[in-house]
Parts: sequence; C-alpha cells; structure tokens
Amino acid sequence: MRTVTRFRDRSDAGRQLAGRLEEYRENAGTIVLALPRGGVPVGAEIARELGAPLDVFVVRKLGVPGHEELAMGALATGGARVLNREVVARIGISPEQLERVTAREREEVVRRERLYRGDQPAPDLRGRIVIVVDDGLATGATMRAAVAALRQQDPERIVVAVPTGSADTCDDLRAHADDVVCLVSPDPFLAVGFWYDDFGQVSDDEVRSLLEAAAS
Repeated sequence: MRTVTRFRDRSDAGRQLAGRLEEYRENAGTIVLALPRGGVPVGAEIARELGAPLDVFVVRKLGVPGHEELAMGALATGGARVLNREVVARIGISPEQLERVTAREREEVVRRERLYRGDQPAPDLRGRIVIVVDDGLATGATMRAAVAALRQQDPERIVVAVPTGSADTCDDLRAHADDVVCLVSPDPFLAVGFWYDDFGQVSDDEVRSLLEAAAS
C-alpha cells in the first residue's frame, strides 16, 4: 500500500481540500453544500476559504420494505426523488409501497432541514456552481443520489469535493458530476475513517453551530 498522509480531523481535511478549489474563490455564483453530518465540518472550512455561502443538502435513502439496507432510490433536499428503476422492477415494488416509503422519508428530510436551518428556505441553485462536499466516499451511493437530485435543480456546474475516497468510486462519479476533486484515493481504501486521526461523530448541535457561524 502506498503511503498517504492522514488528515488530523475534518476541519484539517477541509482546509487542504479548499486549496484544490481555488478557481471558485470569491465567485458570487458558488455555493458549498455539505452532506450532513460528517460533510459539514469539511464544507465549513471550504466555504470559509473560498468566501462562499454554506448550506446543507440532506439525502435520505429509500429502502426496500423489509430490506431497508437495499436502496431503491433516494430523496433529497427540495423534494427531488431519484429511483433505481432496476431495483424497483426486480423486487416488484408497487407504486403504493414506493409512495409510502417516500412519504416517510420526506418527513425525515423536512425534519432534518428544519433542525439544521430552522425556517430558512433551501437555496435556489439555478445557474449556480454547486460544490457538494462529504468527508469521504466509500460506495458513493449517497453522493450519486445527491448529484442526481441536484441536476434537477438546474445548476450551472456540480463539483464533488471530498478529502478521500475509493479510486473506483471517484472515477465512477466523474460520469455524473462536472468535476470530482478527491485529494487522496489510497489503494486499498479500507474505510473513510481510517484516513483521519480524529473521526469522531459529528453532532446535530455542531452542524447547527457551523451553519450559524457561516451565515454570520
């Protein structure tokens, strides 16, 4: 395995990642969207370095009834729904089952948005450069769902930015996003947390605090 520098923590990773995103500094159309919760400390540093606004983009998996670990799609901030038609057809998911799961997860998306941003509406992304951030990519399923959902909001450009990720996953995402910036793609990848000295759980309070600090 080749030697790869580990990140001290998510803030350190965000500062290093910002250095690869210099072309978007002080661009009025740029916005940083972080996937909560782990992506928010990373995104906060990027937003600070680039002089860009920070917000969250909530993505919830739509699990197959009875086998919730298997995703048949995802639901994201703004109500965008992305379906894996192959899984829906193979399992034989009825329209009624799909709508029940969607309704339940929509409530959770709304709950989390309200928890993180209060009564503030989701940002208008039309024509904007969206830098979507997480603390790392393993399978990339959540990020692919995020990119697909963001496409429905008609941004000018979608940039996926992560400190570390599986090489195969990062390569796959290049077919979906306009650009993918991944600082280190170690082989073998092992796990996202392996590449951090401090990979402690991020709390909802920390997410709110970071968003409030960015807004002020």
